[in-house]
Amino acid sequence: MNETLAEAGVETAVTTDASSCFARFVNVQKSYDGIELVVKDFNLDIRKGEFVTLLGPSGSGKTTCLMMMAGFETPTHGEILLKDKPISGLPPHKRGIGMVFQNYALFPHMTVAENLSFPLEVRHLSKAEIKEKVDKALAMVRLEEFGDRRPAQLSGGQQQRVALARALVFEPELVLMDEPLGALDKNLREEMQYEIKRIHASLGVTMIYVTHDQTEALTMSDRIAVFNDGIVQQLASPDELYERPENAFVAYFIGENNRLVGEVSERIGDDCKVRLDSGDTVIAKPVAVSGVGSRTTLSLRPERVSILRDDAAERFDNQFTATVQEVIYLGDHLRTRVSVCGNDDFILKTPNAQGCGEMRPGQRIQVGWSSDDCRALDA
Repeated sequence: MNETLAEAGVETAVTTDASSCFARFVNVQKSYDGIELVVKDFNLDIRKGEFVTLLGPSGSGKTTCLMMMAGFETPTHGEILLKDKPISGLPPHKRGIGMVFQNYALFPHMTVAENLSFPLEVRHLSKAEIKEKVDKALAMVRLEEFGDRRPAQLSGGQQQRVALARALVFEPELVLMDEPLGALDKNLREEMQYEIKRIHASLGVTMIYVTHDQTEALTMSDRIAVFNDGIVQQLASPDELYERPENAFVAYFIGENNRLVGEVSERIGDDCKVRLDSGDTVIAKPVAVSGVGSRTTLSLRPERVSILRDDAAERFDNQFTATVQEVIYLGDHLRTRVSVCGNDDFILKTPNAQGCGEMRPGQRIQVGWSSDDCRALDA
């Protein structure tokens, strides 16, 4: 790294050249049996200092890609490059890559300090250098007082901090993380998300992170590659993925969506009319439709649906009468399930504002949404 661990406490992030390609997957494929491809033509350029997350369901190929970068798996086809040099022939210990696993992988018979010393000892650093780097790494993860403890004497969150410090103590330029927070409870997981994000911003190290948790990906990443069936469905920033999914899989994997199914009946400028199977007509943005007559699935975020009051001046290009099925109080907002446009599980998320709590099951209400928030995707 350009910056040392001593500078981990610096508030400003390391400046990197956004145009520089640091790591690269080129037409990478992977098959374990010689027949079925687990990873299919994977291409990805990762900039120096970037935090990229590989997100997808179990079996989608994301962890296999990480293991190929680490050197624990070999590509069946294609090439992996680090700083423009092919690394597929290099063993893991010669790649200079830090690795953090879900199960921490700490040596139970060693103290915390000894765990951190190990990757430095195998690199034949002097005792003075090792002590200096271990002390800095412990300070970076805020565990200065825990060097003499063994892993079993630490909480799950503390053990994960040690695992992170061990991956960073020898100052690698690339750190790989394979679902590192999966074993933690909700509060610890959220705390560690911000901790990892803080460390990434302080050090400017390049990170590739694997998870199936969309909240983790949205919280921590510069860019997210959404995987399914060995193929990247979309690669984009968190807000781009959430606001502008390119296909139905991405729309329904990232966040919550209401789904309405129908057929494109007309194109109107930048919009299209969709005749739903229920007989209702919705105006939407055509994103992944082949033309008039094609089947489509409409994607609409629950928070983009408004409840229309009788005296409301605002009107939408999509307005319908809905029947309230269920109202769940969630503190800062209400989650309301309604029946509308043939969908009995249509969800609304409304702020806990005055008057919202007056809705009751069986009540008829008016709902509306903008065509800009409704995307016509592949069927």
